[in-house]
Amino acid sequence: MSALRDAAMKSKAWPFEEARALLKRYEHKAPEKGYVLFETGYGPSGLPHIGTFGEVARTTMIRRAFEVLSDIPTRLICFSDDVDGMRKVPENVPNQDMLRQHMQQPLTTVPDPYGEYDSFGAHNNAMLRRFLDTFGFQYEFISATEFYRSGQFDQVLLRCAERYDAIMAIMLASLREERQQTYSCFLPIHPETKRVMYVPMKEVNAKDGTITFDDDTGKEWTLPVTGGNVKLQWKPDFGARWAALDVDFEMYGKDHSTNTPIYDGICEALGGRKPNHMSYELFLDEGGQKISKSKGNGLTIDEWLTYASTESLSYFMYLKPKTAKRMWWDVIPKAVDEYHQQLKAYPTQDLDQQLNNPVFHIHGGQVPESKMVVSFAMLLNLASVAGAKDAAGLWGFIKKYAPDASPETHPDLDAAAAFALRYFDDKIAPNRTYRLATDKERAAILDLRGRLAAWDGQADEESLQTACYAVGKEHAFDPLRDWFKALYEVLMGASEGPRFGGFIALYGVPETIGLIDKALAGELVG
Repeated sequence: MSALRDAAMKSKAWPFEEARALLKRYEHKAPEKGYVLFETGYGPSGLPHIGTFGEVARTTMIRRAFEVLSDIPTRLICFSDDVDGMRKVPENVPNQDMLRQHMQQPLTTVPDPYGEYDSFGAHNNAMLRRFLDTFGFQYEFISATEFYRSGQFDQVLLRCAERYDAIMAIMLASLREERQQTYSCFLPIHPETKRVMYVPMKEVNAKDGTITFDDDTGKEWTLPVTGGNVKLQWKPDFGARWAALDVDFEMYGKDHSTNTPIYDGICEALGGRKPNHMSYELFLDEGGQKISKSKGNGLTIDEWLTYASTESLSYFMYLKPKTAKRMWWDVIPKAVDEYHQQLKAYPTQDLDQQLNNPVFHIHGGQVPESKMVVSFAMLLNLASVAGAKDAAGLWGFIKKYAPDASPETHPDLDAAAAFALRYFDDKIAPNRTYRLATDKERAAILDLRGRLAAWDGQADEESLQTACYAVGKEHAFDPLRDWFKALYEVLMGASEGPRFGGFIALYGVPETIGLIDKALAGELVG
């Protein structure tokens, strides 16, 4: 452990950098509460999206890195702000007319449009927990509804009433003059309509722990700030939650980063210690727009897991968290193959390199062996020509390429074969466009066919790739990539793919000759 800890103290991997900064928080003594608390927040106004998962995945990576560096126990809380009022109806859920009747009510008061749970908030919370459980995260879930109603938040809410002026001073400095006139950090929940009220306070009574306000009919109400009768505006809620739970670390998206001084200031005004925090760049959809829960753009967690393993998604989350990343269907195959490349490299690396390898952080140091003897990109190409209906249909080709492999001994490859067929059927096949070869390409492809027909040596990937290169050079393709582009467009209806020699080795020399014959006869076009 000492060698591992020493190496971790110097590692440039971002989870260790964040963990070392957190360790400095307690370099003089351990926390009085006996553990370091990591928190992630979630607003269940819509179905959970991949960005939500990313916060938990990345926070878990930092938590594991911290546990390498320190013996201080840790906890991770996933907090759902489900008292938030429903400000708009998500576009990707059913029964929208019904939902519109409950605008501005807390999400745990709004009926579930799916009819499965007690409320829309409960439905979205259950989805989030199911997603997180799929990945085996170790976390504790807290519902804001329960947090407010049970009394766990009462002490801090009473402190908010006592220090109302200090909180308001922080908030008003960040608001436009018009907004300042009506703003209050307290949002009462109307006793009759159950709606979250955005109204100015007539009085905040710190002694009694109450607020007084007029509703939109002019009727005056006085409510205790405790017991779930009010909620805090979202920015004060952030800082107050940190103070109430004594949070040590929380990350959030770049769109929150300008609010960091507000969150910190409110936490400190309530007697808390501001946590360490990290902001990450946002995920973008196909058109470069921010992924939104309410719009339902971008990929969902379920959609990713339809076509690839959980580990591939974790790998994608590890990469450059402070760089905005486009997240669309075409990133999945690349993430799968890069993840397995890192797995294969891990046993050959020294300790410093291993600590900088994403798979160390994905697996918490317990890194498995990759059995992917065929890349995902190659499996997609095989799926395009094999006519297989299931993974078993691909294994006949895989066995010839890797005789020692089987579904039992290579379960990750077996799973990848099934994923590849599904991905091909849904995302590639509908968009394939074959074309006829030009005269120059036809002559080169016929040359390649002749060399394959006369092939007498071992049909290994490198030898076949060398033959492909030789044909392209002899037929004066410049740049040479135009030759391989032609092969893929004519034979597979795609403009790119993995090394063609590897494809021939996997698919088989006779089978590739048959594919060439079909393409040159025009049978693949139309």
